[in-house]
Amino acid sequence: MSTSLVVEETVFPLAEVFTISRGSRTEARVVTATTSIGQHKGWGECVPYARYGETVESVIDQIEAMADQLADGLTREGLQTAMKPGAARFALDAALWDLEAKTASQPVWKLAGLSQPGPEITAYTLSLADPDTMRKKARQNAHRPLLKIKLGGEGDMARLEAVREGAPDTAIIIDANEGWSAQEYAELAPALLRLGVKMVEQPLPAGDDDMLAEIERPLPVCADESCHDRASLDALSGKYDMINIKLDKTGGLTEALALKREAQQAGFRIMVGCMVGSSLAMAPATLVAQGAAFTDLDGPLLLAEDREPPLTFDELGVHPPKPDLWG
Repeated sequence: MSTSLVVEETVFPLAEVFTISRGSRTEARVVTATTSIGQHKGWGECVPYARYGETVESVIDQIEAMADQLADGLTREGLQTAMKPGAARFALDAALWDLEAKTASQPVWKLAGLSQPGPEITAYTLSLADPDTMRKKARQNAHRPLLKIKLGGEGDMARLEAVREGAPDTAIIIDANEGWSAQEYAELAPALLRLGVKMVEQPLPAGDDDMLAEIERPLPVCADESCHDRASLDALSGKYDMINIKLDKTGGLTEALALKREAQQAGFRIMVGCMVGSSLAMAPATLVAQGAAFTDLDGPLLLAEDREPPLTFDELGVHPPKPDLWG
């Protein structure tokens, strides 16, 4: 039997406005891909990202262009060369993993040769705002073990000081989203250490980050926009201590697992992150997050509505998906 394909846009309203250094949003526009063989269905979700020239429409077009090859027997392994890394391949890769699991009556982690996954503590993200607002949000979320702070603009130290006042005992990581210069980062680094920041993510613009190899890195620096898939790794050596694996960038779970292995072999520590999407997009990433230094899969917590059934988030962290969601 051949594999059929359905692709559609799904929109999730956010619980509140989400802001980073590049702009704000009030909803998550995602693409859902569903593959079917007979009565078995598998699905996946991706979040098109304008930073990489992706739109909902372009991603839908890329996925729909694979329909004939899928009908002709294109496998998940073949998909890795048939499509380039990015959001479109992520949705289809996830759908094919889910379809394989449903057809074989085996969980994805077992099919992938992984150990049975468990919950992982996840960061909770505070979006970019004025210091008073960020202090208030930090206070409301001070019970969480790990906060991720979006920075990358004038007044960042005031924001960070406010967050630390609001959550004095919570571990903090920060994401500058390419918003600093090398000089700004060098000036801020001592204060970041003083405030107990555990890691800084993508302080300099991708493609303009060579100075990270020249300046002192007093706390771990994580590559996000500078790291997409395994082809990125050589250029990161000497500049970064960690990489942020996002399945929308790697083009799916298949490449993400391979990237994790090679990155660890090269001496990089691992962070697993996400775009703002639903539990369906986070589900494959929970498998990559096992044992990671930092997990940031809080996308569903930022939504006003989620998939049914959603992932479970509790004091132990984000739990792997149940089969009726994915995998």
